[in-house]
Amino acid sequence: MFKDKTILAIIPARGGSKGIPRKNVKDIGGKPLIAWTIEAAKKSKLLDRLVVSTEDSEIAEVSKKYGAEVIKRPQALAEDNIPTLLVLREVLTKIDADIVVLLQCTSPVREDGLVDKCIKRFVERKADSLATGFICKLYKWGKYNQLRQNLEGWFHDDGNVFIAKASLIEKGELCGKKMEKVIISREQNIEIDDEFDFWVNEQILSKNKKA
Repeated sequence: MFKDKTILAIIPARGGSKGIPRKNVKDIGGKPLIAWTIEAAKKSKLLDRLVVSTEDSEIAEVSKKYGAEVIKRPQALAEDNIPTLLVLREVLTKIDADIVVLLQCTSPVREDGLVDKCIKRFVERKADSLATGFICKLYKWGKYNQLRQNLEGWFHDDGNVFIAKASLIEKGELCGKKMEKVIISREQNIEIDDEFDFWVNEQILSKNKKA
């Protein structure tokens, strides 16, 4: 099932983070933030190739140290307003693949086997795209007056693992028609956008390490 598919993991990591300066190489739980994602990818038995896309020399050096291949990203694709889709498309101009697994540094907490679980679901369901996330029951104040436990909620993509057909990305799309969801634990949902998120993830990683 998997032998006829080339599965490529891409970790985007630019050096110009504004919310937390040098975020991707900042120490968290005893190692650079990006190291957690590289190590999670390297535990996968289904990935054929793992690359980090970056314009930053320090991020490149750290990524190589932890065993990732580095693809030099053009500076024009390392600005604040550049969508991830363009970064993925640029990598695909250099590497052939059938399936792209996007793993973001900002989600360092991943249970063992999560990446392969998502890949298996994606392939078995013949999906166009797949995302991890959770059922969110947050609504704009004044719009709902039901008890929270009675709200149906909606699926929120948490950015931990995202998978898409390479052909879809090359056409400038991310989601496609057949979208799969993988609901994961709350500890894995917290994406790092600010210092508080960083602190929360650090506590989770510390707890898991002790366990």
